[in-house]
Amino acid sequence: MNLTADDQLARSLDQHGFDARLEWGQAGVRLLAPVADLVVIVDVLSFTTAVSVAVERGATVFPHRFRDDTAAERARSLGAVLAQSRRAGPGPSLSPASLATLAPGDRLVLPSPNGATCAVLAAETGATVVAGCLRNASAVARFAREHGGAIAVVPAGEQWPDGTLRPGIEDMLGAGAVLAALGATTPSPEARLAAAAFERLLPDIARVLADCASGRELLDVGFASDVDLAAELDATGLVPVLRDGAFTAA
Repeated sequence: MNLTADDQLARSLDQHGFDARLEWGQAGVRLLAPVADLVVIVDVLSFTTAVSVAVERGATVFPHRFRDDTAAERARSLGAVLAQSRRAGPGPSLSPASLATLAPGDRLVLPSPNGATCAVLAAETGATVVAGCLRNASAVARFAREHGGAIAVVPAGEQWPDGTLRPGIEDMLGAGAVLAALGATTPSPEARLAAAAFERLLPDIARVLADCASGRELLDVGFASDVDLAAELDATGLVPVLRDGAFTAA
């Protein structure tokens, strides 16, 4: 089979031969999701932590790429609430702490340019998609082992003002927590690095989360409770799985 230059590059970069792989952001989803059986999206501050909290409350979460007219229309069509922007209120938002009032059966459209976008893109490939974070790392790892096949873990990262990817160490640590608990037989070097970083920083994980750039950003605008929630390692055994466009508990 003759490969194009782009196909050859993807083949070089897709970490083939390893049963657990890691790559960053939307480009990482586009690279790994088509060759993975399960994709774990990690956006610790705050999309996947928010999804975890909402699912714990019995709510259904519909990820949406942008908070725009299409998000509002989708919420209306689903009979769901559209999450407010982080600083707006009252009501649910991307702030995990704001979701503590959700009740079983509530439906929430949750836009996010990073975690939600990565989840939507991954689902379009046909892979099983789950939302991973520190709160559910061990549960996600158990789900991945039971699911089997090639596992791709994608830390979503953040964005610089010009729209380029800013790797966030909070997502590296969340991805590492899942990978460390997974205990894959043949993790890629990228996956091994994330797991090692998590294990090295585990004794001080809450302080690291508060002191990293994304944590400081939230603390500076009054969202310390979101950082505290995100740092609660293995607080839940529920795994949010994306089925038919919605995250619900596995």
